[in-house]
Amino acid sequence: MNQKRKTGLKYLKNFRETGAFKETSRKVELEICQRIPRDRDVIVVEYGMGHGNITREILATIGPNSKLYAFEVVKEFCDDVKEMIDDERLIIINDGAENLKKHVTEPIDAVISSIPFSFFSEEKGNTIIQSAYDMLNGGSSYSQVLLTKFNFKKFQAVFDECEIMNLKGFPKEYIYHCRKRENHEPK
Repeated sequence: MNQKRKTGLKYLKNFRETGAFKETSRKVELEICQRIPRDRDVIVVEYGMGHGNITREILATIGPNSKLYAFEVVKEFCDDVKEMIDDERLIIINDGAENLKKHVTEPIDAVISSIPFSFFSEEKGNTIIQSAYDMLNGGSSYSQVLLTKFNFKKFQAVFDECEIMNLKGFPKEYIYHCRKRENHEPK
């Protein structure tokens, strides 16, 4: 069985946790990483590492002394990525995004996310968004890919600036780019 089919089967098996039935498209990988600062070393958090396709793009984008904290709830995916990606900048965390403050104590320069907000309780979703906002440096961004526009208002309620992009294809993918105002520092 080829690798793409194996990956698809793993996503389907873990659909309730991941909300995904396939890897994100290359178009999403490139677009979702557009707001990561490239002019300096940064701290990036990824929610929903999956099989590491967005993780690889983040690592290709960040500097040599940067760090990437990658959260993933499916242990099998964490183990797979540990085997496939050997990069000292990558810190894999087998836990949910709602526990960000438990694992990351330094201010964050970008959040990249592909987690399934539609499967979360209102409280859990709000905790994830607010915790990320609290930890972001002023002027930093949170970029989220989802298959629906339904959750956009949750982000607008917390972030100072939000825009939504529609990436055509099947299924239709939306990227929310949200920004914390420049003069707001991390809590």
